[in-house]
Amino acid sequence: MTNPTPPRYDVIAIGNAVVDVIAACEEELIEELQLNRGGMTLIDEARAEELYEAMPPAREVSGGSAANTLAGLAMLGLECAFIGQVADDQLGKVFRHDMRATGIDFDTPARPGEPATGRVLIFVTPDGERTMNTFLGAGQYLPASALDEDLIASGAILYLEGYLWDPEEPRGAMRRAIEVARAAGRKVAFTASESFVIERHRADFLAMIDEGVIDILFVNESELATLTGEADFEAGLAAVAGKVPVLVATRSEKGAVAIAHGERAEVAAVPVMKVVDTTGAGDQFAAGFLSGYVKGEPLTRCLKRGAICAAEVISHYGPRPEADMLRLMEERL
Repeated sequence: MTNPTPPRYDVIAIGNAVVDVIAACEEELIEELQLNRGGMTLIDEARAEELYEAMPPAREVSGGSAANTLAGLAMLGLECAFIGQVADDQLGKVFRHDMRATGIDFDTPARPGEPATGRVLIFVTPDGERTMNTFLGAGQYLPASALDEDLIASGAILYLEGYLWDPEEPRGAMRRAIEVARAAGRKVAFTASESFVIERHRADFLAMIDEGVIDILFVNESELATLTGEADFEAGLAAVAGKVPVLVATRSEKGAVAIAHGERAEVAAVPVMKVVDTTGAGDQFAAGFLSGYVKGEPLTRCLKRGAICAAEVISHYGPRPEADMLRLMEERL
């Protein structure tokens, strides 16, 4: 079913409203603090305070996977809106300000009281690898009642973040959002986010794929293996490709593959002088891809856009673009 009403927004995302606290550190600190090097660990507020105390000088940047993707899309000139839960506190205000300053509509009301707004404490080692420690905070309590269903129905694409599938309330909210978007004839895009999320909710994700409620699925190589149980990349692609209209699989320095309606496209990674910080690479790849997809561009060109965005974001600290992305696209495409 297609909606006769033209969409008001290109992409509407539901995701974690978190602030990234990023610091460069030496390898020794990772061991000393017993962190899961290169991975993402969920932590409580007490551990968040403890790690923050131990961090070298840090900078705060609004993050959250889906929110980062929207920031990239907004910088590419697309109309975007965000749905996510912050607390009524200082970090909540920082997050809201950053979203709106980027040109993204964000009107989900703040949640009073505890817990605080979510944050991710990110330790970046000299090789550019990021070790993330996430306190989800208020983001875990996004209720279905906070959804603006007219807003969701007005977006060409509803983009959902796998990280937010973990807590119960947002999971219910996202299920409802999928129903609203599909009833309005809109597309649903889903990013798997991280292998540990897939391990916990694999049955759910596979059911959604089998039911045909996901139109565009974003995974990286390891997430694809976890989702399908296939260690071989090609076997993993084959297991999912026929079940989603558009499958996008990223492979870091090995580039990316997309399969849409039986057509396959591949691109190489865009070379980078120095990898500074890999935070946000997948988020920005999704932004680049979707910026072409909503315009109906060919698959290879959508992938190229993704690769350009990913290369830009790993060349500096932080998960959001810093270059003039429209100009960069003109130069590189």
